[in-house]
Amino acid sequence: MSDPASPAADAAPSMDDLLVSVGRDRDRVAFAALFGHFAPRLKAYLRRLGADPVGCEELVQEAMLMVWRRADSFDPRQASASTWIFTIARNKRVDSLRREHRPEIDPDDPALVPDPAEAADRMIEAAQSTARLRDALRTLPPEQAELLHLAYFEDKPHSVIAVERGLPLGTVKSRLRLAMDRLRKALRDEQ
Repeated sequence: MSDPASPAADAAPSMDDLLVSVGRDRDRVAFAALFGHFAPRLKAYLRRLGADPVGCEELVQEAMLMVWRRADSFDPRQASASTWIFTIARNKRVDSLRREHRPEIDPDDPALVPDPAEAADRMIEAAQSTARLRDALRTLPPEQAELLHLAYFEDKPHSVIAVERGLPLGTVKSRLRLAMDRLRKALRDEQ
């Protein structure tokens, strides 16, 4: 008979504990428990957000794969496991909506063919502007340049960048703002 004052030896670990175990030890059993618990809940949540059934399955798989890969960045002092995991799923849904709303480019579309009468001086000016921008990007500190690339070239939302890089959202926004200010100043100085 067990002592009622002592915690049961077979008490189930919390979701936070399981997620920490996945991040720290790459614990597959803990991940299987997380997957079993969260996958159906994520699917229902994504359905409520308007995703189709097949899309839900894919988004759940992508979200849980991200959980596996980024579990080491989970901090139970900042959010609960469910908040952290549902945020990843929501961000995956937002990313999928962005991909869906981008039109496919038809290379034969006459609107995409450059005007043959485009002046040579405008082409040279565009090439020079591109070169100035590339040079200005090289002057940025690496952490700012990386975040700028993710936000503007990969079109990732700031919240996704924060989760992927394990940074506070405010830090991501501050670094991006500093990077943009430095680029503006560098481009202004070169003119």
